[in-house]
Amino acid sequence: MKQLLELLGFIALVQGVLGLVDEFTHWHVGLVQRLGFLDGYGVYASVALVVLAFALFAAAESRKPG
Repeated sequence: MKQLLELLGFIALVQGVLGLVDEFTHWHVGLVQRLGFLDGYGVYASVALVVLAFALFAAAESRKPG
């Protein structure tokens, strides 16, 4: 379970950072910019993904190994 939480946290972190890169540089990378219902809310969604990633990392650290 700990590894799953870490993997999900890593994916959320990468997608959040890529969403922020897309918003500020217009490189068109990441999943956030491809979701139509998030038009106009890309920065908020990306920041939420980064915060979610840190929450998942914290949850993974509180779990016992295994």
